[in-house]
Amino acid sequence: MSLLTSLRSTATVALGRTARTVARLRAGGAGGTALPGLVVERTDPAFLRRTLDQLPLGVVVVSGTNGKTTTTKMLVQLLEERGLKVLTNRTGSNFVRGVLSSLLTEVSWSGRTDAHVAVLELDEAHAVRFVNKVRPRGALLLNVMRDQLDRFGEIDYTATLLRQVAQATTGVVVTNADDPRLSDDDFLQGLEARVSAFGVGEGLRDVFLSDDELRGGPGGAAPSTASHGGPERLCPPARVILKSLDGQQAVIRVDGEDHPITFTIPGVHNQLNAVAALAMAVEVMGRRLDLPSLLGTLSRVGAAFGRGEVLDLDGRQLELSLVKNPAGFRMSLLTAEQAVRTRGPETVMVAINDEHADGRDMSWLWDVDFSSLRDGGVAVVTGVRAWDMALRLRYDGVEVGTVEPDLSRALDLLRRAPGQDEGYRMRVFTSYTAMLALRARLAELTDVEEVMK
Repeated sequence: MSLLTSLRSTATVALGRTARTVARLRAGGAGGTALPGLVVERTDPAFLRRTLDQLPLGVVVVSGTNGKTTTTKMLVQLLEERGLKVLTNRTGSNFVRGVLSSLLTEVSWSGRTDAHVAVLELDEAHAVRFVNKVRPRGALLLNVMRDQLDRFGEIDYTATLLRQVAQATTGVVVTNADDPRLSDDDFLQGLEARVSAFGVGEGLRDVFLSDDELRGGPGGAAPSTASHGGPERLCPPARVILKSLDGQQAVIRVDGEDHPITFTIPGVHNQLNAVAALAMAVEVMGRRLDLPSLLGTLSRVGAAFGRGEVLDLDGRQLELSLVKNPAGFRMSLLTAEQAVRTRGPETVMVAINDEHADGRDMSWLWDVDFSSLRDGGVAVVTGVRAWDMALRLRYDGVEVGTVEPDLSRALDLLRRAPGQDEGYRMRVFTSYTAMLALRARLAELTDVEEVMK
């Protein structure tokens, strides 16, 4: 790095950190902000590439509709416990300016870093903006599901965004072998990067359904051939497979060899995310691969904020389950069913907003089967779309105790709902902005990890 470049980086870091301090003072010191990243983006557009070009193992982008935050957190932990220093947007701000804000806390005043690799969660659309600035060495592509239809439109468009990420990748693209769009020949045709894959075993195909299978569209019930052999395709057989799953007990197949594992992380969707993270970690480690150590770390990884995060409240456990599309809600309901079978009844709240970050079109709620909630009912429904959610539950025969649109009052009602004396666990199915608001209120009542908004 030349003296002039170093001086420019120093000025940029100083400006960005000043912006962060001012923003935090205005917010009363609570939470983070992407404002510093916006300031850097406007004043020094080359800072991002200049900083990340220093990394000997380059950049890994994690993108897809569901699971980005949790998968990124797990991949970072897998690599860090193998001795690598990792740059990442730990707070989950997955826009380019959020990445820049995170970098400001990781680099020296001169813009230098001694990190080995960057692992960055990126929203599908912003991932395209990012790869136009910095070509990643690795891309981990998780899935394509209906989500924020008012923003992205049909999911085929989302797939085209992820294809642009894959096309910009120089080293390896790790894709979901069981997602019909991400494993399709048209998607993988002409990539510069080598293709690897993760997937699930045949016995789990009816658990982890693609969006087409959820909608019952043409060919939706057809099994994937990508992870289990079949006709020759550009997507290779999955190198890492979630072969079987029974509660927290699982068998993961890596390069044809089975490995039993006991997960700490709750939720079937999180456990598939763990397999995706392992698939990319195997690629990053290369010849330095120590699979037993990676599996040991994988058994200990925890959930990211709001994605199966468990908090202690009033001497009871409260689990936050982020729901933002039919597939995600379905996985969260399956996890709740499993928890009730193993740990007993839960007191449930559903919190649904329709702010910009949630997606304005909430019609997808009618594509979710809520019948699994009939036995225990829902104690409280809250959020901007509380009455719509209550109506949806009524159509599936789910009894609702109280409808309270105000999130803070709803949380108080949940704490006093039936099951309190019995010590029932509490579970909240929540959309994204409702989750942020609930976590802000919960932070006044218990220990909650700080996140960037």
